Amino acid sequence: MQQRQLSGIFYAAFASLWWGVVGTIFFKFVSFASFIELTVHRTIWTAVLLFLTTSIYKKWPEFLQIIKKKKNQFLLFISGLLVSINWGTWLYAVSVNRLLDSSLGYYIYPIISVFLGKIFLNEKLNRNQFIAVILVIISLIYFLLKLGELPWIGLTVAITFSLYGLIRKKIKVSSDIGLFIETLLISPIAIIIFIYLMKLNLNVFSFNEPLLSFYLFWSGFMTLVPLFLYTLGFKIVGIGPASMILFLTPTSQFLLGISYFGEVLTLERFLGFMIIWIAVVIYLNELRKQ
Repeated sequence: MQQRQLSGIFYAAFASLWWGVVGTIFFKFVSFASFIELTVHRTIWTAVLLFLTTSIYKKWPEFLQIIKKKKNQFLLFISGLLVSINWGTWLYAVSVNRLLDSSLGYYIYPIISVFLGKIFLNEKLNRNQFIAVILVIISLIYFLLKLGELPWIGLTVAITFSLYGLIRKKIKVSSDIGLFIETLLISPIAIIIFIYLMKLNLNVFSFNEPLLSFYLFWSGFMTLVPLFLYTLGFKIVGIGPASMILFLTPTSQFLLGISYFGEVLTLERFLGFMIIWIAVVIYLNELRKQ
């Protein structure tokens, strides 16, 4: 049993580090394409690969059961839009070397999710969780006063991902089938955007550039590998430990932003992050209790 738990921790940690390090470096490498085109390809190729995995694992009955309901179609279309905006914002942050801002978003999104759960789902919010929410708000006010602007990249990442999780709570569907339907519903929009990019001659993906196009195809693979690994780890260790391990993603992105991307961490920004890290520690302590 202990070995099984360790394997679950390994899968979840490996997936979190993949999102934080491997995926970040890969998408920086392919940032010769615009973040809009990268979002388009990430959506389309993820849908294609999930079509294959759904066939391989014979999960079409679950797919049909979910998609036949119009309510599910609507909710998954909205969640698909949210995850597309999330992906696009993060890819923009990677392309312009603002990984510290995106890591901020992934630090605070679980705390915002707790707050949204209280507002929309009437979930209980204990004293420590309330303190964590207040600290996040204080950190945002601090950034506004000290830096003269809200960290819009981090806020967009956090809010879209939090709303995404809120909607997915309303649909009982496995993570891969849910993402398959989301990307499938968003793919027509992605194709229209790609055609528009072609008309403006702003696309990289083409038959004239087979190697570059091949790199862009891998955006779907880079999305799905950590998803399947994290889902596997989640099933073994449970929601509490898996959620705690997930903080490896923003931490590795934060460190990568300083060491690899050459971003400057000023004293003012560091103090803002300190407030957020205190909020995260409080949140993690509540997870540990559960």
